[in-house]
Amino acid sequence: MNKSSLALAVALGAIAQQAGAAGFIEDSKATIGLRNFYINQDTRNEAANTQEEWGQGFQFNYISGFTEGTVGVGVDAIGLLGVKLDSGKGRHYNPDSSKYSGTVFPTDENGRAEDQFSSLGLTGKVRLSKTEGRIGTLQPKLPVVTFNDGRLLPQTFEGGQITSNEIDNLTLIGGQLEHAKGRSSSSSEGLSIGGANNAKTGQFSNKFYYAGGDYKISKDLLAQYYYGELNEFYQQHFLGLTHNLAIGPGALKSDLRYFNSSSDGKNGSVAGRADGYKSSGYWESGDSDKGEVDNNTWSALFTYTLGGHALSAGYQEVSGDSNFPYLNQGDGATAYLITDRQIGKFLSAGERTWLAEYGYDFSKVGVPGLKATVTYLSGDNIDSADGDKKEWERDFRLDYTLQDGALKGLGVSWRNASLRGNAAADQDENRLILSYSLPIL
Repeated sequence: MNKSSLALAVALGAIAQQAGAAGFIEDSKATIGLRNFYINQDTRNEAANTQEEWGQGFQFNYISGFTEGTVGVGVDAIGLLGVKLDSGKGRHYNPDSSKYSGTVFPTDENGRAEDQFSSLGLTGKVRLSKTEGRIGTLQPKLPVVTFNDGRLLPQTFEGGQITSNEIDNLTLIGGQLEHAKGRSSSSSEGLSIGGANNAKTGQFSNKFYYAGGDYKISKDLLAQYYYGELNEFYQQHFLGLTHNLAIGPGALKSDLRYFNSSSDGKNGSVAGRADGYKSSGYWESGDSDKGEVDNNTWSALFTYTLGGHALSAGYQEVSGDSNFPYLNQGDGATAYLITDRQIGKFLSAGERTWLAEYGYDFSKVGVPGLKATVTYLSGDNIDSADGDKKEWERDFRLDYTLQDGALKGLGVSWRNASLRGNAAADQDENRLILSYSLPIL
């Protein structure tokens, strides 16, 4: 039993003794989320088979209240089940043992999609004043670590976290993660980064530390600082600033982000990198620091909203020899970048990316629940042995949520994207998602 599992067992034992206490039951909530997910990925210019899978996902969420008293305790639970509706050897086949799974489902011993996969996560929690501690299954959504929810089921992490709001307008967060359970997996894996996350021969860590805070300077200005450290791989500092400004009949939102990342432990030594503790990126032939994390990434995104219209323009620049580092076990992960989109992430060493986006909310013309968004990204100056490379991506998204009737809240989403360039394989992708949440408590 690992340390977090033992601590969780102790916490749940204490909670069980007080489960009947007022507040624990009265404030509890439970829902069942349904997600029907179809995806088609068509790789255009290499001998890769088209990935096409369809499944039904079930997500049970239970959130308890806290027992009464100076110290309140509670427990949360998440149950996940993914059921295959359609797949096949020609559309999932995954013979490469360096990869964890196919697009949506885990892979069996024959390289085919499993019929189903499931997992259960429990989280013990303690509250004292305005400070809350959690241990067990976590889904952090922070600049230095963000869980991925881009497939049938969401990614989860295992660890502990403390969140404090004791000081007005200031939220402090700190924690440690030990394992991750991928969006298409029933098993927990170690933590890693791009360049080291080969499922067969890669290197992994079970210690990711993070801490930081959000400070609301005014009702329209938020400042952030966060630190993340993946033991033996990298250290990362993040500074962020978001601001909202009324301009005429509309409003302008500014989102500024800066990451500074450097090596940690074995990644900082030639011997450690030779053992697999290395980052992806580009280095000149013979460079002694090949594979070492060395990255600065900054971005600015400005969005002007007026009525149902939202127009965005942004720029991101990646400098240093390595790609932007983030927790990435090789089975689907999210980077907190303005360029992390449907297909690409635009985070390669040297890459400079321009972004433009337009969205419209049709509720302004009498169709509530209907929204459309189109995005275009263009990245260039990507470092490589063949000279600077480039890529571009176009995304289109159409969402509709029923506003009334027996199926009120049913969501339908169509997402279409194309990626082109000479930095990676060209790809076209379609996703169709039906989602519904049913409260049961």
